Amino acid sequence: MGVRPPPGADIPTSAGRSGPTVTAPRIGQTAARDRDSPPARGRVVVVIGVRRLCVAAGGLLLNAATGVAAPALAALLLASVALVPVAGLGRPPLVRVLALVRRLARFQRAWAARVLDPGGPEPHHWRAGPDRRAGPGDPATRRELAWLVVHGITWPAPALVIWALVAAFDYVFFRVRVAQVESVTTLAFSVSVAAIALITLMAVPLLQTVQARLTALLLLPGLTPAARIRQLTESRSVVVDARAAELRRIERDLHDGAQAKLVAIRMNLGLARGVGDPEQVRQMIDEAREVAGQALTDLRDLVRGIHPPVLADRGLAGAIEAAALLCPTPVEVEIDLPGRLAAPVESAAYFATAEALTNVAKHSGASRAWLRVSHTGGLLRVTVRDDGRGGASRSAGTGIRGIDRRLSAFDGRLTLHSPPGGPTELTMELPCALS
Repeated sequence: MGVRPPPGADIPTSAGRSGPTVTAPRIGQTAARDRDSPPARGRVVVVIGVRRLCVAAGGLLLNAATGVAAPALAALLLASVALVPVAGLGRPPLVRVLALVRRLARFQRAWAARVLDPGGPEPHHWRAGPDRRAGPGDPATRRELAWLVVHGITWPAPALVIWALVAAFDYVFFRVRVAQVESVTTLAFSVSVAAIALITLMAVPLLQTVQARLTALLLLPGLTPAARIRQLTESRSVVVDARAAELRRIERDLHDGAQAKLVAIRMNLGLARGVGDPEQVRQMIDEAREVAGQALTDLRDLVRGIHPPVLADRGLAGAIEAAALLCPTPVEVEIDLPGRLAAPVESAAYFATAEALTNVAKHSGASRAWLRVSHTGGLLRVTVRDDGRGGASRSAGTGIRGIDRRLSAFDGRLTLHSPPGGPTELTMELPCALS
């Protein structure tokens, strides 16, 4: 029995010379050729098309689910409004129903963002507007209520369109009977069936896009280029004013704090040179030493106010944990940051969070607070919640306005929900990337 030589081996000829070398193709090269062949590319296109069709169909089903929830929430909202004149019985359910409407609208905005911009993380302009209040007078709340009504009316439209196309396909393909079979009749029948099927398949992603556009039209405040330029100009002006105010504060703290204490030390040491009593000299040196310690403390506080060392050493997570430990109100902290942020973003987020905790301790009367930090979809979100008396607003003090100014420098947003009687929930959002 003969032995077959391996591929690529030289086979001796009858003259004793080696014949031509036959090289076997490599497995990877064969797989690459198979993958790049026209049939393989066609299969890839079909798989991608089927996947996108399934995603679009799932989006329409999701849109239908929110459409079913919209009339129910609208009915609860009307019932709560009707009960408000009756000794205020409708106020608590009204606040809760409005909160559910906001959550549903936020979910719909996120879905629309995935449909209209599927290539990346959720854009920042899809987020809710600043300073969200429970009252229906807020412009963002009015937009959400209008969307609730329109969405509750229009959500069956895609289902009706798909049902009509499927019914047409069923009628043409299964119910029509041709009296006489001819080539022209067969061609027309085949073209009709293919056209209806193609239109049905194209209608699914098209209807999903239409619904997403409708969501964008109703839920977004519609910034024109001129409005966006004006917003950026105002943000830049706020940054410049904040920087000037920060420099004035540093100058004032140095002049009134460390500089005054250093002058006092110099005067004490100068007086000590002319005193002959050793005990009095020792006492004046001790006073100068104590004042020097106070000046050093002032300088450390000033440096901490400019850029805390813990922020540079441990990052935003460690700095926020340290700030929560220093807060007089007990704070439960939950942080989910898998990486570091850019230094300016960390600084802005830290000082905004510290200001929010200060407001909780000074003004809320809360017995407990909760702080959550997370980063998802290219957005840093910091939420501070307390069980205080509520009633916080942007116009009630400078603390919330200061937080808003810090965030606006980075195109950030501030969301405030603080009905009278509490609880208060402050959400800060900054678009940024992890390093």
